[in-house]
Amino acid sequence: MDEIEKIKNVLAKNATEFIAGGFKPTNSITESWIGKVYLYNENEQIPLDQKGNLMLPLFQLYFDQFPFVPNILKETKIITVFISQDFPMDLTPNGNNWVLREYKSTDKIVIKDLQNDASFIKAFPLSNKLIEEDYPVWEDASGISDEITDKILELEDSGAIDSYYDFFENSNGHKIGGYASYRQSGIDFGEDYEFVFQISSDEKANLNIIDSGNFYFAKNRKTGEWMYYIDFY
Repeated sequence: MDEIEKIKNVLAKNATEFIAGGFKPTNSITESWIGKVYLYNENEQIPLDQKGNLMLPLFQLYFDQFPFVPNILKETKIITVFISQDFPMDLTPNGNNWVLREYKSTDKIVIKDLQNDASFIKAFPLSNKLIEEDYPVWEDASGISDEITDKILELEDSGAIDSYYDFFENSNGHKIGGYASYRQSGIDFGEDYEFVFQISSDEKANLNIIDSGNFYFAKNRKTGEWMYYIDFY
């Protein structure tokens, strides 16, 4: 099992996981939400999709209280996410039927009571917890090097382990950091893009992403631009 521990030391990443509901919200600037966005700059509204319809308020994240934040978001204070009711179905840049707003200061942030009455997503505040060991799903070729893949296959072939998933768990839920919980094979977001967070299907919030799928969001380390991807069973 020493070989397993060596592999774990190489692969393990921290993440912050989010859980919907379970406490009474205050609707303050410091809260994170699914299905609700109330933090805006003064001139901002709920964005429109390409058909001119209001997007769905999807996610609101306030960063100061998270136990782990990836380095690429160290200067970020707030992220809000909106999405068209017609989910984009491919690798898609920011603004194409989804909008991510990233704020590096709270100085001009105001609380607005803006809603999309057509939204089917139930709003819940998000609590969070630290995940100290998140591992890639086996299908994520970008998360596991060829060298480590070969070692794991050798351990399986020798009978030392029955399955990769007996020892390497992926936190499959709303999270920042860690590894994407791909349902299918992983995706290449493009040069200099780094997977940053995911929003998952959530029964409590009445959010089913096609078929128990996920939304994935990656940020470009050089340009700061964002990219979206979706997959499902």
